[in-house]
Amino acid sequence: MHRYRSHTCGALRESDIGQTVRLSGWCHRIRDHGGVLFIDLRDHYGLMQCVADPDSPAFRDAEKLRSEWVVRMDGKVRRRPDGTDNPELATGAVELYVSEIEVLGPAAELPLPVFGEQEYPEDIRLKYRFLDLRREKLHQNIMTRGAIVDSMRKRMKEQGFFEFQTPILTASSPEGARDFLVPSRIHPGQFYALPQAPQQYKQLLMMSGFDRYFQIAPCFRDEDPRADRLPGEFYQLDVEMSFVTQDDVFAAMEPVITGVFEDFAKGKPVTKGWPRIPFAEALRKYGSDKPDLRNPIVMQDVSEHFRGSGFKVFARMLEDPKNQVWAIPGTGGGSRAFCDRMNSWAQGEGQPGLGYIMWREGGEGAGPLANNIGPERTAAIRDVLGLKEGDAAFFVAGDPEKFWKFAGLARTKLGEELNLIDKDRFELAWIVDFPMYEYNEEDKKVDFSHNPFSMPQGGLDALQTQDPLTIKAFQYDIACNGYEIASGGIRNHRPEAMVKAFEIAGYGEQEVVDRFGGMYRAFQYGAPPHGGMAAGLDRIVMLLCGTTNLREISLFPMNQQAVDLLMGAPSEASPKQLRELHIRTNLPQK
Repeated sequence: MHRYRSHTCGALRESDIGQTVRLSGWCHRIRDHGGVLFIDLRDHYGLMQCVADPDSPAFRDAEKLRSEWVVRMDGKVRRRPDGTDNPELATGAVELYVSEIEVLGPAAELPLPVFGEQEYPEDIRLKYRFLDLRREKLHQNIMTRGAIVDSMRKRMKEQGFFEFQTPILTASSPEGARDFLVPSRIHPGQFYALPQAPQQYKQLLMMSGFDRYFQIAPCFRDEDPRADRLPGEFYQLDVEMSFVTQDDVFAAMEPVITGVFEDFAKGKPVTKGWPRIPFAEALRKYGSDKPDLRNPIVMQDVSEHFRGSGFKVFARMLEDPKNQVWAIPGTGGGSRAFCDRMNSWAQGEGQPGLGYIMWREGGEGAGPLANNIGPERTAAIRDVLGLKEGDAAFFVAGDPEKFWKFAGLARTKLGEELNLIDKDRFELAWIVDFPMYEYNEEDKKVDFSHNPFSMPQGGLDALQTQDPLTIKAFQYDIACNGYEIASGGIRNHRPEAMVKAFEIAGYGEQEVVDRFGGMYRAFQYGAPPHGGMAAGLDRIVMLLCGTTNLREISLFPMNQQAVDLLMGAPSEASPKQLRELHIRTNLPQK
């Protein structure tokens, strides 16, 4: 018999009854039922109930066992007594009557329990991550993550893509975040950067004549902690294709992402035939460029119904042509208590309030706004929003560029409070026609709004003749249930257009050559039209595992202060290491 096991803890079935077997694993739970000891033995593959009674030669050893001790157990497989089967366990019809126990690895007192899924402080969980990963839900999330990656790889290869590995030590690049820098020992005073994304390399692969690239790529960004991104590093399904239009990218990637979701949705519906929503429409209807389409609320511009009305606050605002009034319908929200609660919530968000109209029995509008604008306008608003008795509408007014984010938050809050959101589905959509540029109020200059390497709609002509803030780009995102899970674009592959695009954002031609010399040179020697995207692996896994915390789907994450509590990173370098790198530290005053 094998030194440690003849079977795994999840393998034994009724067909094994009568066999003498050997198992090894962790003592998951130990129960004493009137002198009979039940030990649930756990390994990666499952759980097996092991029994030692006073007649068993292993009973004395079994009494010494504690949670999470690693043991080898020999014994005979037998049927569980009538009425004690556990249909939730694959091994639930049988048990092991133990004849011999060997302790392979005793465990000290546990800093957190492995049995059960109770909440525990995150700093303890991350410091003892190896224990946390033994817990069933987290262990299963990590296995699901691996299976999702397998599904992605299989589907990408079926679409004719080939997997490449691009460098980790590279040059600094303006992807929109701060680089992690790595000092060079061989070149004193110079630094490599860890890639924020393999953007330039994957485009260079297209210049090199490879047609369809993909990679499960690690990406590194020295960003302040954010709720929707792991500190320091994350993974993405990175994709690039040659001789393609935007429609070709959509046709290739939509079935891959849909298929991955269907593989792991556990029967929940997944969108087929994704809608394509222009960026401007997404902001107007949903107040978000990553709308949660499970929420049925669609906002509408109702400015006409307030223009020249008795509600002077809105009427005066609308004298400025850039201002608008948006209505957010609230089906079932037509009570004074609910409307006042929404008004208080808006004030908590730093707003002056949230105007409302509610419709009571007989369809009459009620509330201060209704009283000011009169029954005809109130009825017209109800009709345009498709509302009825017992419903309400909430109003946001001003410059839409300044209020759309708040309007989106209000839409989400209403959907949650009124239970309008169908949580048991995955709603996917393309968000298209992003603006090429945006105005940076802080620096008083035009900046790229998305990916600087994207092709403007209208090409070089648009860059030369249009107001930059009106130029749309061949850029697109994938939104799912309120998260951006992918982003991409058709690339600007003409050197003169690339220079002009960067010039508008304040970069001179020499700076473009200095910073992107490899790609700029490659564009001079026959660059194919190309495009692609990158899908956030961590967010996709998070959605499919039904959690909202990225640390629940990652093996060894840092905490929110970007500290690895398990390995003790970051840490100080020794004086010898610093000397070799020709570096001195200049620490801030405490």
